Amino acid sequence: MTTALVNARVLAPEGWRDDVAVIVEGEQILELATVSDLPAGARTHDLSGRMLLPGFIDCQVNGGGGVLFNDQPTVDGIRAIGAAHRRFGTTGFLPTLISDTIEKMRTAIAATELAIAEAVPGVLGIHLEGPFISRERKGVHAEKYLHAPDADELRVAESLQHGKTLLTVAPERVAPNAIRELVAAGVIVAAGHTNADYATVRAALNAGVRGFTHLFNAMSPLTSRAPGVVGAALDDPDSWCGVIVDGHHVDPASLRIALRAKPRGKLFLVTDAMPPVGASNSAYVLNGETITARDGICQTASGTLAGSALNMIDAVRNAVEMLGVPLEEAARMASTYPADFLGLEATHGRIEAGFRADFTVVDRDLRVTETWIGGAAQAA
Repeated sequence: MTTALVNARVLAPEGWRDDVAVIVEGEQILELATVSDLPAGARTHDLSGRMLLPGFIDCQVNGGGGVLFNDQPTVDGIRAIGAAHRRFGTTGFLPTLISDTIEKMRTAIAATELAIAEAVPGVLGIHLEGPFISRERKGVHAEKYLHAPDADELRVAESLQHGKTLLTVAPERVAPNAIRELVAAGVIVAAGHTNADYATVRAALNAGVRGFTHLFNAMSPLTSRAPGVVGAALDDPDSWCGVIVDGHHVDPASLRIALRAKPRGKLFLVTDAMPPVGASNSAYVLNGETITARDGICQTASGTLAGSALNMIDAVRNAVEMLGVPLEEAARMASTYPADFLGLEATHGRIEAGFRADFTVVDRDLRVTETWIGGAAQAA
């Protein structure tokens, strides 16, 4: 069936368009057409002047809807997490496994493979955040799982056959040659939870590290004589940086500096979301410790940040309000730029002919009113 999305303010690659209808056929965008030139027999869907954005893509989703991926590394767990985030505009995501055992990694990868085979809406692959990370910058990750990998463990990280694999590592724990092998196998490698110095990060970038996991958080800072991980990230024009814009993880001034330092398109929004997103219960258990979300902050009893209670439409809103980013750019930070980071720039993250028909529909108050995945409107 051909569907024409009409009467919308469309965020096209060149900017806002009020003069086009978006024609969807199957899972793809067929064309952007004038309203007077709709395909014969097309079903029209009137968006009543609302904004039609490329569907949001979240590369770091630990949980949602009361589910933590580490605790429910199953197709049903992934489905529940995706359904919770869909309400907030996320049409593509990587279920994210926090540092755990190698056996749990295998289970999570197998569940992701099956979720993709079963066409669970929105699943683009998996993010393995650790366990090959630094003890000094572990954050809420359990120290007992953290270690440098052996060759067999790296092969596990490479084992997803369909979809994207994002692996967060500390460059001081994974040598450049190992990074090259991971990249050659199709893994997207990011630096995060790392205490590396500038030279070590620079060597990792040269070996194929593509980006940085939650810039500023859990990494060596930029100082006058030790640029650290943050300095390497800001100094490198080619890498991408995920940022958590919730007003708690990073001061907005630091994020505004990062926006000025990096080329346009190299900063993208992530939520680092935990089970409270889209759930009535504000508490959850991680590694045997109860975490509570209060005032939008997920913290342990000792005050350590433990992911976030952020959703993607709030991240977009915060980018506009806290960082002064125009709405169209904030929307791209939630859609186009993460698609580019994941190597999906030819299929996702843009509203133009030939791209996948993934959309987020918002009203003037930036409330999500509809999400579409693969040309199909999704139930809330």
